[in-house]
Amino acid sequence: MIARPTSLLVRTNLTLAVSSLAIVAIAVAALQSFVVEPIAEQSADDQAALLVLTAQTWDELPPESRPYFELELAEQHDLIISAEARAYPPARYDESPFLTQLEERLNTRLGQPVVITQGNELVWATLPMGGYQLQIGFSSTRQDIQPLYVGLVIAGLGAGVVLVTSAIIVLRVTRPLVQAAERADAFRGGANFDPLPEEGPKELVVLARNLNTMAREISALLSNRTTLLAGISHDLKTPLARMRLAVELLPKTVDAVLVARLERNLESMDELITDALKFARGTHEPTRPTELRKLVADLLRRQDPPVPFDCDKSAKTAVEVAPGALTRVLANLINNAQQHGQDAQVRLRGRQVHVIDSGPGIPAAHREAVFQPFFRLDGSRSAATGGSGLGLAIAHQLCEAHGWSVTISDNPSGGTDVCVSV
Repeated sequence: MIARPTSLLVRTNLTLAVSSLAIVAIAVAALQSFVVEPIAEQSADDQAALLVLTAQTWDELPPESRPYFELELAEQHDLIISAEARAYPPARYDESPFLTQLEERLNTRLGQPVVITQGNELVWATLPMGGYQLQIGFSSTRQDIQPLYVGLVIAGLGAGVVLVTSAIIVLRVTRPLVQAAERADAFRGGANFDPLPEEGPKELVVLARNLNTMAREISALLSNRTTLLAGISHDLKTPLARMRLAVELLPKTVDAVLVARLERNLESMDELITDALKFARGTHEPTRPTELRKLVADLLRRQDPPVPFDCDKSAKTAVEVAPGALTRVLANLINNAQQHGQDAQVRLRGRQVHVIDSGPGIPAAHREAVFQPFFRLDGSRSAATGGSGLGLAIAHQLCEAHGWSVTISDNPSGGTDVCVSV
C-alpha cells in the first residue's frame, strides 16, 4: 500500500496535479472530438476528392496529353499516376487511421471497393476509371495526422505548464508554513527562539505574529518558573540544615525511633530539593562541543558499584550538547537502573546512549507514565527502594528542554533498555 503523504506541500501539489491533469484530459478529449478528428476526416475527404478528380481528368484527356498531365501532377501535387497495375503489399491500416478514413471516402465517392497498397515509399490507391485500374501514388507523409500524438503533446505541455505554475503558487503559500512548523518544532522554551519574519499574505503575517508572541510568553513563563523553583529550592536549604542540627541536638532521652523517622523525612526533603535544583540549573545550560564517549566514561568512573561500559569504538561521538544536563540525565537513569533493576550496564552506539538492566522491566502500558513526577509502579517498583520519584521525570524534562529524546524498550535478555538520543 502507498503511504498517504503527510506534508502540506506534497498534499497540495498532488491535489493540484490531479485536478490539472483532469482539466488537461478533458481539454484533450474535447480537442480530439471537436477539432482533431474533424480535421483528420476532412483531410481524408479532401485527399479522396483529389484522387478521384485526378483519375477522372486523366481519363478524359486525350492519350497524347496524358504524359504532360502526369508530369504536372508530379511537380505541382506530388502525385504519381500510372495506368499499369503494379503489385504492392497491402497497406497497414493498423499504423494509420488516415488510410482507413481515405478508403471509406474513396469507396463512397466511386461506389465500389478501392484497394490501397504501399510500395516505393509511396501509398498507392487503385481506382477503377474508364476501363483502367489507375494507380495513384502519394507521399506517405500525407497520412501523418496522428490524433494520439497531438493529444499527448497537448497533455504533456499543458500538464507541465499547469504543474509548474501550481508548484510556484504552492511554494509561495507553504514555504512560510513549513518555516513556521520547523521553528515551532525546534522551540524548547528557551530565550534563543528565532522569530518568524512577519511578512507575506495577511493570514501568514497574523500566524507569524501570534507564534512569535506565544514563543516570547512561553519563554518568559518558563524562565520565571525556573527562577522561582531555583530560588525556593535554594532558600529551603537553610531551614533544612537548621532542622538537621536541631535533630542532632535532641536529648538522648528522645525516642530513637522518632529520631530515625525525622532523619528519614529530612533526607527525603533534601533529595527533593536537590533534584529541583539540578533541574533548574540544567534547563538553561548552554551547549558546547563534547566528546560523548569521554563524558559517559567519566560519569561511570564515579559510580559505585562500577557499571560496565560497552562503547562502539568506530562511532563518531563528538556532539554539541549541554554536558551538565546530559550528565544529570544519564546519572538519573543509571541510578534508577541500579535501584530497581539488576546488572546495570551502559552501551554507546553513535549518538545513542543505552542504559540497560535485567530487572523486572517496565510494562509497555506504563512507559509514558513513568516520566511523570512521583509516578511509581507498584507491581514492579518497590517503595522500599526509596528515591524522590522525580528521577525519570527530571531526565525526561531535561531531554525535552535540549531537544533530545528518551525512550524505553525491552532488553532482549530481560529487563529494560532506556535509550537517550542526542
